[in-house]
Amino acid sequence: MGGCSFDRPRPTPLTPGLLSDAPKLLAPVATAYGLQLDHHGMEARGVLWRNEENQRMRFEVLAGIIEAEDDKGGITVNDLGCGYGAFFTFLEGRPAMTDGRYYGYDISEDMVKAARQSIQDRRATFSHSLVATHYADYSFASGTYNLKLDNDEAAWKKYVKESLIHLWARTQRALAFNMLSIYGSERQGGLLYADPGEFFDFCIREISPNVVLFHDYSPIDWTIWLRK
Repeated sequence: MGGCSFDRPRPTPLTPGLLSDAPKLLAPVATAYGLQLDHHGMEARGVLWRNEENQRMRFEVLAGIIEAEDDKGGITVNDLGCGYGAFFTFLEGRPAMTDGRYYGYDISEDMVKAARQSIQDRRATFSHSLVATHYADYSFASGTYNLKLDNDEAAWKKYVKESLIHLWARTQRALAFNMLSIYGSERQGGLLYADPGEFFDFCIREISPNVVLFHDYSPIDWTIWLRK
């Protein structure tokens, strides 16, 4: 059966200094997501996606990294920035998730509470955390890094890169994440629009040489796949 064992040891604590600024940067973001949830409920707009169609399109691109051989089931998944659990709902009926495990993490306690109340599947666990605390075959971050609010852009990018390094350390096989594109025509205040070339180069240099960039599925964002 594919996937790593469910009883693997929990990871060691964060490297001293890594993500040390994250709690301060993320506190107002967590509050903002709680307000979004209160206003829109458990739907795409509640986690700042335009609609369910666009949210699903991005999930399809991310999930494409899961190998066909995993259709026998048993994979484990980390979902950093899980919101109310929409990505688990997207994955739950797929063959790869048969006897699998999903670990969702979010900085918003309100989001985690909503996910726990709405999803009772034994395969899914939701935690209030800014980092992944389990090892998993596959790790994902969908829209996780988009909302920066008034945080300094350089400081936010530093956080994003440190977060990806940490998430990679908890990943056994592959990682996929998406971000808004600096080349898109749309702009909204409080969001990070990132250069795909900058993050492609960063991933090759600091994470893995096995990098694939997708930027032709949407005019406003891009996705990167990384493999071990």
